[in-house]
Amino acid sequence: MGSVSELSGRPRSFTRRTLLGGAIGVGLVATAGPSLADPGADVVAARTRFFGAANVDPVTGAVRRDRVILSWFGCTSFAAALGGTVVLLDAWVPRGIHSGYVPTTVAQVGELRPDAIFIGHGHFDHAGDAGALAQVSGAVVFGTAEHCDQIQRQVDAPTFHTVALGDARSTPGETYHHSLGAIEVTAVRHVHSGPKPPDHSDAGSAPFFPVPDLRDAIANPPELCDLVALGSSLSAEEGGSLLYQFRIGGFILTWNDSAGPLAEAGPQVYDVLRGLPASDVHLGAIQGFNQPFNGLRDVRQYIEAIRPGVFVPSHHDNWLPGLTARGDTYQATLQGELDRIPADRRPALRFLSDPGDYLRPDVLTFPL
Repeated sequence: MGSVSELSGRPRSFTRRTLLGGAIGVGLVATAGPSLADPGADVVAARTRFFGAANVDPVTGAVRRDRVILSWFGCTSFAAALGGTVVLLDAWVPRGIHSGYVPTTVAQVGELRPDAIFIGHGHFDHAGDAGALAQVSGAVVFGTAEHCDQIQRQVDAPTFHTVALGDARSTPGETYHHSLGAIEVTAVRHVHSGPKPPDHSDAGSAPFFPVPDLRDAIANPPELCDLVALGSSLSAEEGGSLLYQFRIGGFILTWNDSAGPLAEAGPQVYDVLRGLPASDVHLGAIQGFNQPFNGLRDVRQYIEAIRPGVFVPSHHDNWLPGLTARGDTYQATLQGELDRIPADRRPALRFLSDPGDYLRPDVLTFPL
């Protein structure tokens, strides 16, 4: 695997024309990724739904290898096709307080047959379905040692493999390198979101209080099985937090499922992030426990260190009505934070709104 320094460089400039969507189907067979030995109709249907008909071979289920395709299915969970290789970033279909808000199921996500599942941290809303999904798909699970142990305990007689990237005692800023076929992966230990006293420096941000929204729970009442599943997973522990950078065919994607107060709890992590290649696309969590005290300051500081060409928010949807609100309530505040970044370093914002942008690969498709 090449060193990080060999891959450095500024991200490409993305425009509407380079956000390809699912409209280009010419030459699919010639550019398809690896075929499945026995895809079955359900696998082909799931991949088509998540990644778009123009990007999936209707016979083999192979996904185009000349694309990076991202499909959001709630909170910080994404199905990703990286140069034809299918992986999951986090593994939880939001449900419990409501049912049916996200238009998919755990079974349908499993039918994607991912090769790997990458876990950012171990809380239920990020890893609650990882064991079931790995068991049915055979995906390798990546996370800290605690994430791996916890996920194996989610199922009886687990048959899937895990790769431990440090453990809960690892120091923020530690890095781990791995490869998955042509994909090079760097994981960085960082810090989960948490409250800190208001930052009154020039870097600080005003407190942010999105108004809780119960309408979605009323419109999508919970089913008993989902309430039981939620209750049984609430005790899941963080187990440490990991940020991931994926490099494939010159394209660089960075993903973090929490944005911690690094200024106070791990400033050395900024140096590590600045030492990584600048990202073409950054998928970043924007909801956090520090927002009542410091707004979206932590989110902005992650973005400043990661230096993406395009920023895509997550963990801002109404997955826990009563405590969360629809993502649209974050948009103006997030744009205000981005506007504080100098124009020559400011990423384009590709905002996601729930529920309309769930399973919308056309808004997050990029060329390799």
